[in-house]
Amino acid sequence: MRHLFRGILIGCLVAIALVATWIGFDLYQARTGAEKPFGAPFALVAMDGRPVTEKALLGHPSTLFFGYTHCPDVCPTTLFELDGWLKTLGASGKDIRAYFITVDPERDTPEIMNAYVGNVSSRITGITGDPEAVDAMLRAYGIYFRKVPGENGDYTMDHTASVFLLDSAGRFRGTIAYGEDPNAAVAKLRRLASE
Repeated sequence: MRHLFRGILIGCLVAIALVATWIGFDLYQARTGAEKPFGAPFALVAMDGRPVTEKALLGHPSTLFFGYTHCPDVCPTTLFELDGWLKTLGASGKDIRAYFITVDPERDTPEIMNAYVGNVSSRITGITGDPEAVDAMLRAYGIYFRKVPGENGDYTMDHTASVFLLDSAGRFRGTIAYGEDPNAAVAKLRRLASE
């Protein structure tokens, strides 16, 4: 009888510990926003002229890369590499959607984005929009961007150069750094595709 009582008591203590752990994890997620989608609502324009909102980032894994079409090296290199990584994944990465969001909406019209991105990949969607709306979106996503004046009124843009990874619920799941080892980048995308 004594062993039975001890077994019941231990079972109750284990059940209490599991419930406390579950409640603690739930409170942690609520406090940190771990289960909330990354960024904030936005209303922009895809390169084909269709409206695009944050809802485009839900229901499938996504990659986001922020750059601009006049970028001399980082942007074309990253877009080319991203397209290659997605091809390397093959069927296992078919659900990943890739987006290239401009940090230079003054020059990057939908037509320019369409021509630029279309020359690199059929898997990547260019996104632009009204400068104020793009600015708000970039700030909500914590993207660094700064206009750097050049000669004769020309300019370049400094900007965050990482590819952001979002799961199918729009939650942040990591980044691929500029210049990251291709095998590591593909592994991150494969992991993202399996979530």
